[in-house]
Amino acid sequence: MKKILLFAAALVALSGCVEDKMYEGPSSIDKVVFAPEAPTSITPINVTANVSGLQAVTSATLTYNGNNVPMNGSGGQFTATIPAMPDGTDVSFTVTVTNEAGFTTTSDKFTYKVGDPAPDWSKLKLNEVYGANKGSDDEKFIELYNGSDFPIKLTGVTINKDEELTWTGLDGHIVPAKGCFVIMGAKTKKEDTDLTKGFKSGFSAKKSVILELFDNKGNKIDVFQRGDKDDSGKWGASITAFDGSWSRVPDGTGKWMRTDKTTPGAINSTDAVADDYVKNE
Repeated sequence: MKKILLFAAALVALSGCVEDKMYEGPSSIDKVVFAPEAPTSITPINVTANVSGLQAVTSATLTYNGNNVPMNGSGGQFTATIPAMPDGTDVSFTVTVTNEAGFTTTSDKFTYKVGDPAPDWSKLKLNEVYGANKGSDDEKFIELYNGSDFPIKLTGVTINKDEELTWTGLDGHIVPAKGCFVIMGAKTKKEDTDLTKGFKSGFSAKKSVILELFDNKGNKIDVFQRGDKDDSGKWGASITAFDGSWSRVPDGTGKWMRTDKTTPGAINSTDAVADDYVKNE
């Protein structure tokens, strides 16, 4: 009789253990959403995962392009953010959750591509030019300013000086949003086509000059002109020299002014005066 009772007790204990184990298992990731679905280079992405299961989730992780980010939340919803990425970046991500029973579940892989809108060429401007009246060619510069909310790639963008090509933008040349891109002068032969050195110099603060900016389709988008052609119809006529630079005040939108302080890559000086030789449209 005693043996029967002991056997029955063992069965009850065993059935209790089996019953407990029946309720242990992996969590289910029911839904993953991200917004916005068409991200730009200035847009962080918010990822939300809805999770269900009998065991509580002890950790949730967002993994994107090899980076792991802890997700915040409790119960059945967890969130994390993927930071803004450069234009053209391919992003893939998954969500992984671990519950209190030690089970780990990983979602399907989700992907998106970062894409900025077409450049707003009306916001790309010649912003400051410096002819280095008493300096060398490699001190001279042409500064571009991007007044839009997105970076502008300069691949294929060109600048003519005195109606001849002086610079072409290359892959990797980018003007940040609300920022500047500085092109330094380079003493090159007229037939030299290596524009990686900078713009072909010969730009002088004591000669008439015209700089014309074109987009990557060849459309003229901005002009800086100081002085006029000579009687023979050529640029380079002698005019009063100036040691400072010519700047738009304020940056990107203002009229061309004469400034004693040169500011390549920085906000233009507001300590400026008009220059009668400069043409303001």
